[in-house]
Amino acid sequence: MKVVKFGGSSVASGNQIKKITGIITSDEKRRVIVVSAPGKRYSDDVKVTDLLIQLGDSLQIGVDHEEAYRQVISRFEEIVLDLNLDESVLREVQRKIDDSIALIRREDPTGIDALKACGEDGSALVVSAYLQTLGHEGTYVNPKEAGILVKDQPGGALVLEESFERLYKLRERQGTLVIPGFFGFTEDDQLVTFSRGGSDITGSIVAAGVKADLYENFTDVDSVFCVNPMYVENPRPLTSLTYREMRELSYAGFGVFHDEALIPAFKEKIPVCIKNTNNPTAPGTMIVAELPEREEHVVGIASDEGFLNLYVSKYLMNREIGFGRRLLQILEDEGVSFEHAPSGIDDMSVIIREHHLPKDKEEIVLQRINDELQVDMVLIERDMAMIMIVGEGMNQTIGIASSATSAFQEAGVNIEMINQGSSEVSMMFGVKSEGLGPAVQALYKVFFGEK
Repeated sequence: MKVVKFGGSSVASGNQIKKITGIITSDEKRRVIVVSAPGKRYSDDVKVTDLLIQLGDSLQIGVDHEEAYRQVISRFEEIVLDLNLDESVLREVQRKIDDSIALIRREDPTGIDALKACGEDGSALVVSAYLQTLGHEGTYVNPKEAGILVKDQPGGALVLEESFERLYKLRERQGTLVIPGFFGFTEDDQLVTFSRGGSDITGSIVAAGVKADLYENFTDVDSVFCVNPMYVENPRPLTSLTYREMRELSYAGFGVFHDEALIPAFKEKIPVCIKNTNNPTAPGTMIVAELPEREEHVVGIASDEGFLNLYVSKYLMNREIGFGRRLLQILEDEGVSFEHAPSGIDDMSVIIREHHLPKDKEEIVLQRINDELQVDMVLIERDMAMIMIVGEGMNQTIGIASSATSAFQEAGVNIEMINQGSSEVSMMFGVKSEGLGPAVQALYKVFFGEK
């Protein structure tokens, strides 16, 4: 059995849905399908999830929401008409959107999540209905019916272990099962969404639950590349990666895969293949548990912007028991999550995504650090970017750090921070955002240029 997940670009239009149904019906092992909300049809288009968020925001603050509502309905109407589906499909999609809006108007706390989930839910209703028109047994399966139980956690739902036993029962069902991604249900029957991009998480959870032979994730690229094509023209494609490598790359800006998505598949050792909806015969990139044989020690270079550095300095910090815990406790108290925390004898940096520490909260955090920790210096440096080089073979190879730092020197980019994870699968560098492009290009030349 294969579990297949189709991303937003794969369900963005009626024509794309015709493609994915062709992919589904070409292999009888593709029996469980997970779909995202309709994505962009062209570069300047708007994703349906963004329209739903805009609609929800308008409803909450009491401003005109009719245009956002019209755009959402119009997107689904266009798809339904392109596929020549019965009007009842569109009416069911619209009913679920209207029900979610009613929850928001009643100030029900579940309303916003219910509305955000309507994109994926609508896609699943449409795809299952279209399969039926083609003479295939396509069945819409709500995540609650499938058995996806979650814990409501700020910033994103977390799957509960009992989900996997429930999901295994899907193997007993006939035909093609189409499940909307991105959301599950709590034990008290409340709809809760995963973090943004969470349809990948659903796909991985379902693959683990049914103990699939393969989890295929269809997107709009032939394979994972070793670097972002935004910075390097025609970068090298990757035929295989390990789970750990892909997780590190996903976290640090590889947009192909949600950074949390691989964990359920990893635990069950289910291989994952990333493929292209628009070129389904291409081999794609396989993600596996064991290190594939290859010559390169560095497999990829990932990068992302939008970070800040909270720098704290205090003489003899290393002798002050509990200093780091108390610093992080202040961030926890203020609802600020952090990414990395490299430290020295007298100083400590905490790397935070900028949107987690807005300007209005910054003053409170700085004041508390000064008052409660009596530090010599505390400052915040914004407009930071992180660059990560990744590879399972790095820990057995001499000179990786030296080669990397030489690349930064050649690019004329100053390194603000270095952090190597304890897993030794990655090495991270912090730079000012303006140096991101030149640094990535120089690193690519060093690790992937002509030998």
